[in-house]
Amino acid sequence: MDEQGAVAAIRAIHEVFMRTEAGVTGPLAELGLTPATAQALWALEPDEEPPSMKTVASRLHCNAPNLSFVADQLAARGLVERVPDPRDRRSRALVLTEKGRQVRAQVMRTTVESSPLSALDPDDVATLLSVLDKIVPASGRVQDS
Repeated sequence: MDEQGAVAAIRAIHEVFMRTEAGVTGPLAELGLTPATAQALWALEPDEEPPSMKTVASRLHCNAPNLSFVADQLAARGLVERVPDPRDRRSRALVLTEKGRQVRAQVMRTTVESSPLSALDPDDVATLLSVLDKIVPASGRVQDS
């Protein structure tokens, strides 16, 4: 491994993340969202079976108490509902409400528009995804939207 190259790549990834986050902070606040609540919305794919709280926590790389706090905020805004997990009735799953679907779509649009990646042409995006697939396969990503 080329350590200098890896450090440069990590710095570049971090910079893309920081610029994207800076660009969405205002729009998220206007929606009454924090970065944590927006990330939780992002982790809920509208067309899949509702994920368990445990699955969402895993997708977000957080613990259950943190996710409960975030889920409470989203539920209070009418964006998600907690329902019995169809795979294990003792557990809870998170389901986007219709309002949650709309807000999620808006968050995704705003994030894409705010990201420096929006300047890339489709071929560059495909190349970047190809490289990223080598380190985080599509099956292991938080969302593949």
